Amino acid sequence: MLTGLIPLGLVVAVSPLTVIPAVLVLHAPRPRPAGLAFLGGWLFGLAALTALFVAGSGVLGQFHKSSPPTWASWLRVVLGTALIVFGIYQWLTRHGHTESPKWMRSFETISPRRAAITGLVLVVVRVEVLVMCFVAGLAIGTSPLSVVGKTLNAVFFVVVSASTVAIPILAYAAAGERLDEPLARLKDWMAKNNAALLAVILVLIGGVVLHNGIHGLTA
Repeated sequence: MLTGLIPLGLVVAVSPLTVIPAVLVLHAPRPRPAGLAFLGGWLFGLAALTALFVAGSGVLGQFHKSSPPTWASWLRVVLGTALIVFGIYQWLTRHGHTESPKWMRSFETISPRRAAITGLVLVVVRVEVLVMCFVAGLAIGTSPLSVVGKTLNAVFFVVVSASTVAIPILAYAAAGERLDEPLARLKDWMAKNNAALLAVILVLIGGVVLHNGIHGLTA
């Protein structure tokens, strides 16, 4: 079970849309409380979604067992192809997008309270996070494990998914200003390459959606 949850958690963890905010929040006026608040919101969102899907796994399992309609598979093919094409376009035009987008600059003035809300919102509004929590929750909830075993597996999935957010924030909480210089360099690099990072995640998500659509048509 654990080996099956690792790749699902890594899809969330290695996404640029996960890593970038975790670094940006450490450049807030109060980086320690803002970072810890962001991490708290992020963990709460992941835990709540996973618990929701585990609890509803009985109903979800029935939907999962039934074959999806043909139109739904074609919709995934079209959507996946569109995401890949847009990702390629973003990559080819990345040199024209060197300025930080507005949402990245907003982290420079974020408060701990807003950081917690932002961490929660960034979990629940991202399609790939919802999909991975759904798949993980379904796998855990329909397994023959005991309640304790299911809880431990859910915690493991949440920890893996949140690892790339927790590591820089907890490291800064422990080391403080000693990490200011490397974090500043990382922030500048991400600000200059945000278009390229977005292109990569669009292509990856599009590839997953396209694969699922083709699989549904050939099943």
